[in-house]
This record gives sequence, C-alpha cells and structure tokens, in this order.
Amino acid sequence: MAVTESKGARPEGAIKPRRRQARGERRVQQLLDAAANVFRQSGYTGASTNAIAREAGVSPGTLYQFFPNKEAIAVELGERLIHQMRQAHGLVFTEENASLPLGEMLDAVLDPMIEFNCANPAFLALINSTDAPGRVIEEHHALHVTLQARVEELIAVYRPDLPDDRLTQTATMAFHLFKAGLDLILAHEGAEREAYVTESKAALYGYLAPTLGTEGAPAP
Repeated sequence: MAVTESKGARPEGAIKPRRRQARGERRVQQLLDAAANVFRQSGYTGASTNAIAREAGVSPGTLYQFFPNKEAIAVELGERLIHQMRQAHGLVFTEENASLPLGEMLDAVLDPMIEFNCANPAFLALINSTDAPGRVIEEHHALHVTLQARVEELIAVYRPDLPDDRLTQTATMAFHLFKAGLDLILAHEGAEREAYVTESKAALYGYLAPTLGTEGAPAP
C-alpha cells in the first residue's frame, strides 16, 4: 500500500509547481496590463507601484512578490512589447509584400505597425519619459536600428541597383516620415486618427514613388 501511495503522489507533486507557475504568470500579466494603463494615463514619472496595484485590484504586497519596484515593471513590460514588435516586423517586411504595387505594399507594411502602436499606447508613454529605465531606451533604440535595416532591405528589393548611400538615405527618410506620422496618429482618435493614417501613407507614397516606382518589385 505504501508503494502505491508513493506512486500516486508523484504526479500530484509534478502538477502543483506547474499550476503555481501558471498562476504566477497570469498574475504577472495582470500586473503588466495594469501598469500599461497607469503608464498611459500618468506617464512613467507620474506612475507609482501603489497606483499599479490599485489598477490591478491587488495589494501592494502582492505586487512586490513579483516586482521589486516600478522600474522592474517597466523593464518587463517594455521587453515584452519590443519582442512583439520584432515578431511583427518579420511578418510585414517580406518579399511577398515587396511584390505588391507601392500603395498596397504601404498598406500591408504600415497597417499592422500602426495597429500595434495604437493598441499599446503605454509603449510610447514609456520611451518618451525623461526618466524611463535606460534598459528600455537602449532596447527601443536597438529596435529602431533593426527596423531601419528592414526598411533598407525592402527598398533594395524594389531597387537592387540603388547605390548604398542613396539606399541608406532613402530608408532613413522614409523611417522618419513614418515616425512623424505615427506621432500624429497616436495623438488623435476616431475619424481624425484615420485621416492622419491616410495623410501619413500619402506622404510616404509621394516620397517613395519617384525612387521605387508605383509597381511591385520585379520577381527575384
């Protein structure tokens, strides 16, 4: 009998840690979602662990079981959002999209990126704060470097004959046009936001068309 009970206890012991781990991950996500709301409303500077705990509906003591301070929360939130953005880049900067006419390519590339930023306004609230954690700023800068490199790769598919310096200049300008348009898009809502989405795409189309043409890239 003792052997039978011992065998039966092992699976229980194996399951409980996994359950605790799953509960812990749900709690972490709950706290990060609450932090995103607080950062969006108050900015990183104005946010506090008490406000985040209150938004999450838990005690400050519960929050401190998972995060030692506000900075740790911001770093974890920033890393998760940056990881999601990197995954999104892999889905939009493709040769398939480069084969589309310029206007359709801009829709295919820009719409998911605009949608992500609109759905995660806490991201810009974090990186625009003067006292945001340095780790978040560094990773965001690395993300921008990667993004600009992907823009260069996409332009090179359209114009493989473009000199390297001209390629870099075109990608840099296009990237900064997008960032400027994104700031306006995120600062508005509803019909005004949609109008700025249209204007942002029109600005990029007007800038890129003389260099890339309006048709899709030639087949590789």
